[in-house]
Amino acid sequence: MLIGMPAPRVVLVHGAATTAAVWSPVREILLREWPAIVLTVPQRAYSGDLDTEVAALAEVAAGAVVIGVSGGATLGLALMASGVPLAGAMLHEPAVGSLVPGLLSHVAAGYEKDGVAGFGAALYGPAWDTSMAPADPDAVSRDFAMFRAFEPAALARVPERASMTVGALSPPARHEAARALSSFAGLPYRVLDGCGHAAHLERPGLFAAVIGRVVGAVGV
Repeated sequence: MLIGMPAPRVVLVHGAATTAAVWSPVREILLREWPAIVLTVPQRAYSGDLDTEVAALAEVAAGAVVIGVSGGATLGLALMASGVPLAGAMLHEPAVGSLVPGLLSHVAAGYEKDGVAGFGAALYGPAWDTSMAPADPDAVSRDFAMFRAFEPAALARVPERASMTVGALSPPARHEAARALSSFAGLPYRVLDGCGHAAHLERPGLFAAVIGRVVGAVGV
């Protein structure tokens, strides 16, 4: 049951070093707790080109609430900046470009040292493992180059139900990034207890509950 609105469409967008399957824990909770929500979980093509990625998501994202973590959150920002009319968004720890230089330096160091395994461990922490990575190892390289080059743009229109989140256990630079992007783009943010960058893996129940609140589900 939803408050005064038709069944919402929700699009879950995955980030680098993951596939659409990374959403399985959150997806299962959403389908069980709020079956009226219409879920779409696209598998990205890892093109390495931001315009191509946005174009691939634009049709399914239009009129939907976009949920993204990490690179998926960055793509949510890019969708809004490109004028795709979202119904809302919840973006967990997107890239912020030059607003916080060096935000991804530790990820670059992990990638240089241990390849995809080092990348995923540095970015997501122990909740991630190599089974979550795409089969094509070059996909991570393409994604990382794209997200490191990302610069947030001013948002002409911020959907009413659009916000960011940051993990309480994330390093100070992530909290600095949330504050900086909130000031720059006019997006409010909230802190999620008991998790870091991989909130959808570390606390899927909490993450699903926050999604339910964003889309207007009863009882959250």
